[in-house]
Amino acid sequence: QVQVVESGGGLVQPAGSLRLSCVVSGRLLSINDMAWFRQAPGKEREFVARISAGGGTYFADSVKGRFTISRDNSANTVYLQMNSLKSEDTAVYYCNADIRLFGGRVSNYWGEGTLVTVSS
Repeated sequence: QVQVVESGGGLVQPAGSLRLSCVVSGRLLSINDMAWFRQAPGKEREFVARISAGGGTYFADSVKGRFTISRDNSANTVYLQMNSLKSEDTAVYYCNADIRLFGGRVSNYWGEGTLVTVSS
């Protein structure tokens, strides 16, 4: 079984910072791309940031210059460092990962999400 678990969400003031973590565990060979998505109340889920197995990154325009994505391959963990937070960043943040299983097939997994609320 493969598990994807986010943590680090909570209440933070505007202009503040928060770091989210996502840990992947279970029977797997490797993890390819890892990404963060978010879904605000009443809105569609949207892409936030992606990092490849080799460390290449890509960000949504709305978070460029404010968010940083990184990964620790030894720990099967991806991080999202969020700085200069705005009320518009309030959302449930979801971790997404392409995981290579022992059979060689790559499967996509989602975490259950962690809530980030930016409010004064």
